[in-house]
Amino acid sequence: MSAGLQAVAAAPGQGVIDDEHLGQVTFGDRRLEREVLQIFRRQAAIMLGRIGVSEPTAASLAIHTLKGSARGIGAWRVARAAERLEQASAETERSAALGELTAATVEAGAAIDARLEDYSSHAADAR
Repeated sequence: MSAGLQAVAAAPGQGVIDDEHLGQVTFGDRRLEREVLQIFRRQAAIMLGRIGVSEPTAASLAIHTLKGSARGIGAWRVARAAERLEQASAETERSAALGELTAATVEAGAAIDARLEDYSSHAADAR
């Protein structure tokens, strides 16, 4: 496992998405939670795409946006990885930090997808 992936995985006792934080932000409203997670999922993909191909100023804005969005939903690993990328100076540091951010974002996306699938199956059961 690369150092970036080890850092992403090193948050014992905490899920990929902080349920308590997300519940507070969405006031326990499942529909709002679903909407916020869907928005994050789309935005994260857009921001990751911009980070890799944009000039430095636009890439920095995309990193900062992703960090703030991750904090908003309690995706702390994504937020920490984005912060490390913001602070990285050497090219090798930036490359490793970008790999870590990508891995954390993919992990968060998979957790969100699973949660959205679970919401859908519970909604179907309730009918």
